[in-house]
Amino acid sequence: MPRLATSDHYTLDLPAGHRFPIAKYALIREQLLWQGIAAPEDFYEPGLCAEDDILRVHTAEYWHKVRDLGLSPAEVRRLGLPQSPQLVRRSRSSSAGTLQSARQAVRAGIGLNLAGGTHHAFADRGEGFCVLNDQAIAAAHLLAQGLATQVLIVDLDVHQGDGTAAIFRHEPRVFTFSMHAGANYPLRKERSDLDVALELGTGDDEYLRLLGNTLPALLDQVRPDFIFYQAGVDVLATDKLGKLALTPAGCRQRDELVLGLCHACQTPVAVTMGGGYSERLADIVDAHCNTFRVAFELWP
Repeated sequence: MPRLATSDHYTLDLPAGHRFPIAKYALIREQLLWQGIAAPEDFYEPGLCAEDDILRVHTAEYWHKVRDLGLSPAEVRRLGLPQSPQLVRRSRSSSAGTLQSARQAVRAGIGLNLAGGTHHAFADRGEGFCVLNDQAIAAAHLLAQGLATQVLIVDLDVHQGDGTAAIFRHEPRVFTFSMHAGANYPLRKERSDLDVALELGTGDDEYLRLLGNTLPALLDQVRPDFIFYQAGVDVLATDKLGKLALTPAGCRQRDELVLGLCHACQTPVAVTMGGGYSERLADIVDAHCNTFRVAFELWP
């Protein structure tokens, strides 16, 4: 039975009208309970990420500026979130959620974080609502602790996982795969180990065909003993920032494909939520809940 990392620290107050849908983190937990997908005992508090784990990935100069609220106005603009003690706690808590989900997956086959996927955070800077790179922190932890020897990051957020690609550019034990909208943020792409850039407006059939042709071969090539799945739902046609055209059913089929392959090859997988910016908050919440529903169906 999957367990879900969540925390009150995942939410924080943002200025009125801010485009980041921070309310989704609490609503998804409520929806999972209301739909009967998860029970109260399935959730746990992951704590705060240790500085030692953060510093395996991020430079001390950058982390200390984040920790001590010393980011410059230009750095805050690039980040897109106002700096505050609450943001520091949120970033450490979310990163701990992915790290603990990874450790849970080693034990039980799958671990789920009701946040995470902050793949635009680089070693020395934050960008695009991403302060700390949670998947990179968790992957480095697994490698350092001898809990994995070859990691595959499957990033299916609509935006390229540029920070993750840059962090692991010279790390052969981590293979980065990003399938994203090509003509979209970030304007300057990094080079993942494998990038699949999609045409704007790509819908269910073409998306699932490309993913189905790519991922099984990649598993055979990389032979990972651990997988991180960045399950952004900004691939939906309703997304304000995504520019792809997946339906909710197509997004769920994507999750079934990825998690089904992980289950079939018995490779531990840690799932993070990633982005979602649909006009209706319900569209975001429902799509994320579908990801967790698929996980509970495969790992009952």
